[in-house]
Amino acid sequence: MGYLKVSIISKIKLEKIEADLLTKFGILKTKMTVKQSYSGMPGVYFCTFTCYHWLNLFEITSFYNEIYKWFQLLTTKNISINGFVIMPNHLHTLMHCPESNSNINKLIGNGKRFMAYKIIEILKAQNKYSILKLLENGVSLYEKKKGKLHQVFQPSFDCKKIDSIDFGFQKLDYIHNNPVKGKWNLANDCLNYQHSSARFYELGTLDEFSFLSNLSDFL
Repeated sequence: MGYLKVSIISKIKLEKIEADLLTKFGILKTKMTVKQSYSGMPGVYFCTFTCYHWLNLFEITSFYNEIYKWFQLLTTKNISINGFVIMPNHLHTLMHCPESNSNINKLIGNGKRFMAYKIIEILKAQNKYSILKLLENGVSLYEKKKGKLHQVFQPSFDCKKIDSIDFGFQKLDYIHNNPVKGKWNLANDCLNYQHSSARFYELGTLDEFSFLSNLSDFL
């Protein structure tokens, strides 16, 4: 009975930590819909994945350069990055997958897994114990049995295949304007937001993001 009481108290404390963090970052609990498998389907994809409970983990850990390294790695596997925006708690990207490497589910899954390890490493170095406890509490019993320690991202990701140039540039406009719309207001103009491909398309600036390829070349 004493053990049960301690367990209940610990659970209440974890729930309070979670509630405080979600309130601090103005976050609502949401669950991304699990999408279909895109294995073996070459083409351009619009992909989005999100940090667990929409916590601003990319911002907290200053993770932007690590995502750029991932983009650079993908280009060595013949994946073309056609656009992106890195928000404080989620990433939008347009990427072209050739027939030789068209398992988008595997590509994104591997990327999320390696990013998760690095994010946890940085959070530990920053002594962000309350966030680490929240991420630990987010692991399902099934995943815990498999050895998983932290839930860094929402379990699934969003993916849409781009079937026309109009649809592709519609998505490109959406991601470029993401930082200046809604609750974010991260810049007064999309060109002034550092972590996106807006300047590449509007100004022809390639030097800062050498991994980028023009979407028009793939549609």
